[in-house]
Amino acid sequence: MTGKQLEITHGSAKAVVDTVGAGLRAFEVGGVPYAETYGDEPQIGAGAVLVPWPNRVAGAKWTQNGETHTLEATEAVRGNAIHGLVRHASWSVASHEDGAVTLEVRVAGAPGWPFPFRTGISYILSDTGLTVEHTVDNLGERTMPFGVGTHPYPRPGNVDVDDCVLTLAAHTVLPVDLDTMIPNGSPIDVVGTEYDFGEGRPLRGIELDTAFGGCVPGADGLVRHSVRSGATGVEVWAEPVFGWVQVFTPDEYPGKGARAVAVEPMTCPPDALNSGVDLLWLRPGETWAGRWGITPLGA
Repeated sequence: MTGKQLEITHGSAKAVVDTVGAGLRAFEVGGVPYAETYGDEPQIGAGAVLVPWPNRVAGAKWTQNGETHTLEATEAVRGNAIHGLVRHASWSVASHEDGAVTLEVRVAGAPGWPFPFRTGISYILSDTGLTVEHTVDNLGERTMPFGVGTHPYPRPGNVDVDDCVLTLAAHTVLPVDLDTMIPNGSPIDVVGTEYDFGEGRPLRGIELDTAFGGCVPGADGLVRHSVRSGATGVEVWAEPVFGWVQVFTPDEYPGKGARAVAVEPMTCPPDALNSGVDLLWLRPGETWAGRWGITPLGA
């Protein structure tokens, strides 16, 4: 299901946002794509906004202060709750200008989630690319645990992903049970392993559905990941609060007939509602905000 398509432009840059899920449906500069698009139905998480948790909650159950909460098992094949509560919701348009659009949605109650909240997202185009700003407001009377993630498939222009090099600012990798995709150990240092993308590694032959942590910002204070072919490519940057990144390399991206790569900034790892690792906490009436973005390289 898709909703109203909201287009924003700045110079030769254009982005399209869907009111269903507030998903990023397209981003291009000069007609060259820098994010994978999708058709009438968003596929394999494309463009999704992942609030109030990214990735998975084991068995769709989590416990806080001795109270067990049962979420809807939205990943039925594994019995997990996946990617939060808002990616299929109809979002309201708070503002829509030539180069920016802001949407918001309220969640008053959901199975296993006793915390009313509002979340907003702004997509803003500039000379440097696309900036995405998230907000979360606690509308309830209890302190709310949460995480934020997003699910872009950065596209390196018209270059084949398999001809590109992936570079990550991550220093650790999180082991998971391959049947459930739930963490089953502590983060492991990537140095000297097949998961070391610190200096960049070719994507051809690489298969990932992997949570990386320890994302370290550079001198400018931002975490930067990239998919490059020479001087051409695309960068996904984020504020330091996005200390995790999930990388997914589907064999065939729907409608493309070729591989793609998702580089997904996350504030916490999979199953953080149970582990407590890097969960964010919001007191009643408080607002949280965080940013990430996509920058074309060689455009």
